[in-house]
Amino acid sequence: MSASSATLSAASTLFSVNILITGATGYIGGSVLTRLLGSGMMFRKNANFTALVRKQEQADLLSTKGVNGVVFAGLDDTEVLRKQASQHDIVINTASASHLQAAEAILLGLADRKKGGKMACLIHTSGTSCFGDNPVSGIYRDDNQEIIHSDNEPNTIKHQLLYAYEKHREETHPYPQRTTDVFVMERSEQLGVRAHILCSPTIYGIGTGFFNRLSIQAVGIMRAARRDGYVFVIGQGAGEWDHVHIEDLSSLYELMVDHLTKGNFLPCNMTGMYFTEAGHHSWREVSERVAKEGFRLGYLPSDEVREVTLQEAKEKMGSDMPAELLELGFASRSRTKAGYARELLGWDPVKTRTDFEESFAKEWEAVMQEIA
Repeated sequence: MSASSATLSAASTLFSVNILITGATGYIGGSVLTRLLGSGMMFRKNANFTALVRKQEQADLLSTKGVNGVVFAGLDDTEVLRKQASQHDIVINTASASHLQAAEAILLGLADRKKGGKMACLIHTSGTSCFGDNPVSGIYRDDNQEIIHSDNEPNTIKHQLLYAYEKHREETHPYPQRTTDVFVMERSEQLGVRAHILCSPTIYGIGTGFFNRLSIQAVGIMRAARRDGYVFVIGQGAGEWDHVHIEDLSSLYELMVDHLTKGNFLPCNMTGMYFTEAGHHSWREVSERVAKEGFRLGYLPSDEVREVTLQEAKEKMGSDMPAELLELGFASRSRTKAGYARELLGWDPVKTRTDFEESFAKEWEAVMQEIA
């Protein structure tokens, strides 16, 4: 029996499904967890959830929600990661997109589980900064500035173009998140474990988790603007990205779990990259909307947007953020098409352009509550 058919056989005969989630106290992981807990899909009736957390009080709170909270030392605690992964059918890794050692420990644990003929699947979380260019530093520029990366075009599946693209980028200039993507695709193939990477663009909206509910990119700009009194944009802000609402994204994780527990085979490993776009924006638009809503709500003295250099932006966002990450995450062009999600999983995002535009006011209010 092949590795894939063995996995499908195991999945189709499951009476219960054990799901492990990392990053459950975070923005993505917390929202995914609450979505799964409240799911009306078939898997929910017999699903058991475990979450790895760093504090006992977090584990205690999760236990009141029907989740087994396991306290561990963090992602460097690879022994615990491997052991816990070996005890679960599906591992949803939302804790870090760039911690390669943690990803390997999870894959090794799933491989241990698979040896017993049990279901062993990974849903790994990544981001589309891996596909962004470097318009400021010039480290990398796509020859085709109109390119939109697709996960389900026939030639993509046949020639594994997304894997090849990331592999090529790594050979010329490594980037930790992309390094981890490539590793997960290659190592899962070697181990015979099914790995699926959900690669998301800008995620917006207030989360639904029990802990952190704030996003990263727009919120980061808001915090800096509140401190400085004006909103910045790197250069002209011409780079375009996609976006997805956190609730739509959580529903995609739910759909994937549903398909996996039903034994439906989904592209994985070398062809297992799933994009999650549901709209797009420019960085100039993001900064202008942050400024407009911040001024309207009385949080900023004006709706001014100042163009700054990459180094100036780095100083505003904190010296701990690498310049390359800042450039890829706040200035690059990265466009994608979520074909797999829509065609294979039946994903149908419900949030609209209006929801994106209205999210800036809601996130401003959440940021101000945090500051208070």
